[in-house]
Amino acid sequence: MKYLHTMVRVSNLDESLDFYCNKLGLKEIHRMDSEQGRFTLVFLALEGNEDAQVELTYNWDPEQYDEGRNFGHLAYRVDDIYAICKHLQDAGVTINRPPRDGRMAFVRSPDNISIELIQADKALEPAEPWLSMPNSGTW
Repeated sequence: MKYLHTMVRVSNLDESLDFYCNKLGLKEIHRMDSEQGRFTLVFLALEGNEDAQVELTYNWDPEQYDEGRNFGHLAYRVDDIYAICKHLQDAGVTINRPPRDGRMAFVRSPDNISIELIQADKALEPAEPWLSMPNSGTW
């Protein structure tokens, strides 16, 4: 077997692409529109890691998606947890669980999908403003 992708349903494709591509850094690698099924599939991955994909499923007819905590989260290893959190924060993304330990943080997509960011290698030294930043909401 080989891992292919994780699918998440999104309610606003443009907002989701802005989050996953412009803020989180994934790139679109494939898109498919189905007139008959009335949906769009967009496959995303990190540059150089195209085997680990996220499939955004956008249903053209409006649907209300509940916050599915049973889904869990997507996880990405990052080179600098503080730099990516600063970048996301500057882009208007709430850091729900700040990287107080220099190792792990959580943010959420526009559709409330939890995204875990994990520091590559060993944890960074705890540093402000993250060290004293409280949690915000749930993750």
